[in-house]
Amino acid sequence: MSETAETPTLQEISRELPPKIVIPEIKGEMVHLRPATIEDLPRLDELDAYYNASRITGKDPQAERAVVHAWVRRSVAWANGQAASESGVGDPESRRTIAWAVLTDSDHDDDGRIDAADTDNVIGMVFLIDIDGWARSARIQVVLGKDYRGRGYSRDMMPRVMTYGFAPEPSGLGMHRIWVAVPEKNTRSLSVYQSLGFVKTGSSRDALWDAENGRYQDLIVLDTLFDEYDPIRSLDAFGMHVIEDNPGMHEALAMREHSIAIRQRTRTDGAASASANNDADRARRDAFERIGIDPDAVRSSGEGDHTHRDGTSRADAGEQPSPASADAAIDGDSTWPYGQSERKSSKNAWWRNLGLSRKRDNEED
Repeated sequence: MSETAETPTLQEISRELPPKIVIPEIKGEMVHLRPATIEDLPRLDELDAYYNASRITGKDPQAERAVVHAWVRRSVAWANGQAASESGVGDPESRRTIAWAVLTDSDHDDDGRIDAADTDNVIGMVFLIDIDGWARSARIQVVLGKDYRGRGYSRDMMPRVMTYGFAPEPSGLGMHRIWVAVPEKNTRSLSVYQSLGFVKTGSSRDALWDAENGRYQDLIVLDTLFDEYDPIRSLDAFGMHVIEDNPGMHEALAMREHSIAIRQRTRTDGAASASANNDADRARRDAFERIGIDPDAVRSSGEGDHTHRDGTSRADAGEQPSPASADAAIDGDSTWPYGQSERKSSKNAWWRNLGLSRKRDNEED
């Protein structure tokens, strides 16, 4: 069967979300995720999870609490096969939500007891919200208890949730785009999202009120696309290991192997082509020399990216390859926005050795 017959086109992909979903459990190194329940909601109050919400999400704590309750109810309704309207807090555009409870069974602060024993190991929640089947788009958001921020939990869970979100159905949601919205003041979260491969695509001016400083602030929008996001690199950037039995990871690994094979084949074909081009160039130079013309004075018509639109050479203008081009060369023409130099090996993972006992109460990681 041909590849065209096996691979659905964009027009053939269903734009309808399933009426019922089985929310998978997801494993991390520091945390693991299970479907959130209504019974988990009081635990977020115990964790003081809405503390400083205006700085982290731009909402006041009461509004943040209300929207989290709505998200969990929508998630439970979808898992039960109920229509969006049957959740009691349905979305008028029939978008869906998935909510996971974030659990840890570790003693990361070395006090001799499990970190979150008082809340049945729950330390927060992570959501895929505004799941739009028509546009194949979803938004991701993390809510952590006050004492569990700044320890690297988001870096552990978010790439794994996004891998599930991008994985084709039935292994994942089959999303094309995942995005986030962050107040401009929350520079820490902006840095985390960009390090995960999100790209800033715009901002809503004066969209939020900064109560702390008594002024308006912008809401920054970042996103990443299915054909841009590399979950393996995203995990490796923070020294996290691949867990192969997580949902969508087999597909991600298969796509990575396929991409590597294509690049290797392209390089092999390119080497043969380069040899042929060198032979043609030598013949061209000989022909010009025979008629008394300096071949170096004649500009080739095939300079491509090495020339400007006016025909002048980039080298003549003293330009150097862009850092992005250099990174692409190092990384094998990857679309990953961050180069190899920003990656860390697992043995050097910062969270294994640094500051896990610190308790930051002003920003979410």
